[in-house]
Formats: sequence, structure tokens, C-alpha cells
Amino acid sequence: MNKPQTFLSLVTTTGVIFRSELALFLIPHTLVLLLNRRLSIACIITFGILGSFIGLSLTIPVDSFFWQRFPLWPELSAFSYNILHSQSSNWGTSPWYFYVTSALPRLLFNPITYILCIPLAASQPALRRSVTELVLPNLAFVALYSLQPHKEWRFIIYTIPPFLTAAALGANWIWTRRSKSVLYRLLSLALVFSVLASFAASGIMLAISRLNYPGADALNRLHALVPQHRSQQQQYLGGQGERMIVNVHMDTLSCMTGITRFLQLPAPPLADLENGGMKKGNEAKENLFWVYDKTEEEEKLLDPVFWERFDWVLAENPKRVIGKWEIVETVEGYAGLKVLRPADDDGGGVEGAGGGMRDVVEMVKKGDAEGVWMVLERYGRM
Repeated sequence: MNKPQTFLSLVTTTGVIFRSELALFLIPHTLVLLLNRRLSIACIITFGILGSFIGLSLTIPVDSFFWQRFPLWPELSAFSYNILHSQSSNWGTSPWYFYVTSALPRLLFNPITYILCIPLAASQPALRRSVTELVLPNLAFVALYSLQPHKEWRFIIYTIPPFLTAAALGANWIWTRRSKSVLYRLLSLALVFSVLASFAASGIMLAISRLNYPGADALNRLHALVPQHRSQQQQYLGGQGERMIVNVHMDTLSCMTGITRFLQLPAPPLADLENGGMKKGNEAKENLFWVYDKTEEEEKLLDPVFWERFDWVLAENPKRVIGKWEIVETVEGYAGLKVLRPADDDGGGVEGAGGGMRDVVEMVKKGDAEGVWMVLERYGRM
């Protein structure tokens, strides 16, 4: 860090606006800078206050306007919910060693980075100080965050650039000495091979990852399916060419598997909703206006009246959707590879997309023919 003051201000501003866990990220980094006498206590306080002021000046007015609540500091609300009220475990928990044994190896991806390059760089006196400043504070951050029960790889993504920088120092040390000994020549070849292998594996995983979003796939199919059903739903539409408001409920799993606001189609104009407005139009898609719901409260989901307002739904379990419905379509998602032993009933080999545990999206049609629902169901095969 050639400009520690800038680093401190930018990370503080980013933490205030976007991610509150960056406060924890700053603690070990600031201590290292303080111990190395690259920052004074007065400097830390000054630039910390500066970054906080800039962040608060931006996030409070902007977020308060969009959420229509003043004053609103979203990251403070998230911190209060997840940490002070210990609600983060509602999203699932992982063992304390998850980041070290699972998340970091997957994020670094190329095993040579942490098996060879970083240890080699740390062992060289000429590189030791730089590697220490890069690695130790980030390992401390990972260790501190491992105390939090709910863990996700995105919480420690900030540590990857420093770790890769330290690995690059080790890789450069090997590569510049490849002509000096057979050992360095072999290690250089291993570096080249590992990079090519990682690139190929990344390409394969990129192709597979598109199957990780059955919720998004289902919503896109729903957007294409409803116009096709318009001619068969005259009672619901109130006549050919009339404007149709489509109410869709999307459950937690659907939203976690690819559905974002970018996929949602425009809602009806407020004036049309207030007037119960139905306007004439030329094309089917232009006459469809979508209203989306993401209710999670268990009490509401158990109320039969709640479901009556929707025409379609995305849900993890069809049995939890109250009413009489008919399955229309299924969308399958990828959930990983499973190596089958020869003794298994399914035979030997590797099972991938289309097998093992899957995320399944099913379209369900309302029994009284008043509309169509989409239900997302998860099931597994042992």
C-alpha cells in the first residue's frame, strides 16, 4: 500500500455505503500499518472520519429517498439485524473452518497459488516483508469472520487480490530463475501447466454455472408462456386485447437462484391501477403488466386468502402453495457432480446436470382455470 491514507478513506467509504463487514476487514490492516509506522493514530482517526463522512453523506439521502424512510442507513440496519440481533444464522450456518478448507481454495482455484507460490515467497528474505503485509492481515480477517456462524464466500472476496498478489511474487521468483537450475525449470513448467489447466477448468465451470439459476430460467419462461395462454383465458382477460395485470409470487429459493429486479417486467402505471384501468393494445406483450411479490413471512404464507391474489407463483415446495393447482412445466438446475461407485444402483461413473440433487421449477396451473401458477420444488435422489 503506497498510499495508506487513500486506502483507509476508500475502504471506510465503501464499508459505510455497501458492505459493513469491511469495518472488520480494516481492523487487521490498520493495525499492520500502525505497527509498521506507515500510519499514525491521528492519521487513522482523521481519514477514518473523512471516509465515514463521505459515505454517510451519500448513502443516507440516496437510500432514504428510494426506500422512502428517513433517516435510513442500510448497512447499519443490516449490521443490527445480522450481528446485534444474531439473525444471520437464519440464512444457514457453516463450521468455523469453512473459509479455510472450502471457500478460499475454491476462490483461489489454482492450488499452486497456496501450496507453492505463497509459501515460497514468504520463505525468501527479499519478499518476506511484502508477503507478510499482504497475507497476515487478510488471514486475520478470515479468522475473525470465521466466528460468524453464517458464512458465504462473498464475505471474504476482498482477500483474494492480496493473496493472488503474494502468489504472483512467488511465481515471479520461480519464473525469473528458470534458467538457473532444473528444479526452477520444472517448477516453471508446473506454473504454465497449472495456469492453462485452471483456464480450461474455468471455461467448463462457466458453461456449467448457467444451470445454477433455475429460478431465473423459470421466470423467463413464465414471461414467454403467459402471452401464449392469452387466447385460452378469455374469462380472465375480460376480452381479447384488454390489458392484463399478472400477479406473481416468488419465494426465497427462487430469488436465490437467479431472480433479480433486472428480470422483472414493468408494473402497471399507477393511474391504471387506481382506476382499475384496462386499455386497448395491439400486441400481447404490450398488454401484460407484471406485479411481483417476495413475501417471506410464514404467517402470511399459511393464510389461504394470501394466495388468492396471485396468478402465478415460484415456490420451493408445491405442497406449501395453498389451493388447487396443475403442473405445467419443469425447469431443472445443476447441483454438482456425484461420483457413483460400481455397487450403486445407478451404476458407476460421474453424474452431473440432470442427476443427483436438483433444483426443479414447476409451472402449476390453477384448478379453476382462472390463472397459471409456477412452483419451484427441490428434491433429491440418494
